[in-house]
Amino acid sequence: MKLKIPENIDAIVPYPPGKPLEELEREYGISNSIKLASNENAWGPSPKAVAAIGQSLQGLHRYPDGSSFYLTEALAGWLGAGMDEIVLGNGSNEVIEFLVKAFVRTGDEVITSHPSFLMYQKFVQVRGGRNRVVPLEDMRHDLAAVTDTVNDKTRLIFLDNPNNPCGTFFTAREFDRFLKELPESVIVVLDEAYVDFVDAEQRIDILSYIRRPEGIAAVVALRTFSKAFGLAGLRVGFGLMHRDIAQLLHRVRQPFNINLPAQAGALAALSDDAHYHATLNKTRAGRLWLQQEVKIEFQLLIYLKMFLEKLMILKFLVHIYVQKL
Repeated sequence: MKLKIPENIDAIVPYPPGKPLEELEREYGISNSIKLASNENAWGPSPKAVAAIGQSLQGLHRYPDGSSFYLTEALAGWLGAGMDEIVLGNGSNEVIEFLVKAFVRTGDEVITSHPSFLMYQKFVQVRGGRNRVVPLEDMRHDLAAVTDTVNDKTRLIFLDNPNNPCGTFFTAREFDRFLKELPESVIVVLDEAYVDFVDAEQRIDILSYIRRPEGIAAVVALRTFSKAFGLAGLRVGFGLMHRDIAQLLHRVRQPFNINLPAQAGALAALSDDAHYHATLNKTRAGRLWLQQEVKIEFQLLIYLKMFLEKLMILKFLVHIYVQKL
């Protein structure tokens, strides 16, 4: 086909979705596999969410509420935010797309870290922007290097906190120091997809940042129902931001972007505190168990390494001794 493809689109490598688990099992002749690549919730969604989704199916002949009013209202109450500070997306990745659409033009720059979520960079490529990628330092965001990368073309900075895939995160004190070095024209986007699994006392008080006075770089936080709430299949995410930024994102948002079952399921999931906290507690317990097991195995590997090193030294000394005989 003789298509005139824009260079920025032609350069994009499609997101690698991977094969369905069933196909991989057939291909390798295995069974009872567990998919780890997507960081999916091991405990499943709230039974209340499943029931609400089923009930919502009776209304599929009608369009969903284009403003997701009741879900937004419930989120505002759950977070202590204003309804006008919340923007819902078909997954938090759609809110990323809104931000790039609203603020990035051809030639503008966006800073991301590596490794991190691939879609930050892909949306920038679609807009004809330039990605400036800063490598992690010791598996953590190198905030000093990010600051050094900022220039007058920088529009957005994406920082997943906790980082995906490393799980490391920075503190409020580190973030404060970082923000003070940035120009007011830059928007810092904190992707907090995994923040539910961070102990409450270690989290950043995001509302205090999005409501900061002028003179400080704007902050946007991204959250999702895919992880702690176990609703990855519904695709529901949201952004927390200053109301002025939210109004801009609504200008580029398609109507009806959150479907009816997704609104019903997410709303019900928010009401099930017991399931939410049980999921967090089970996940934390599993994490502690894994850390302990890995620590034991790692210690055994160290001992094995020391043993092999001593064995090699002994072998070398025997070789020297035999040579002298």
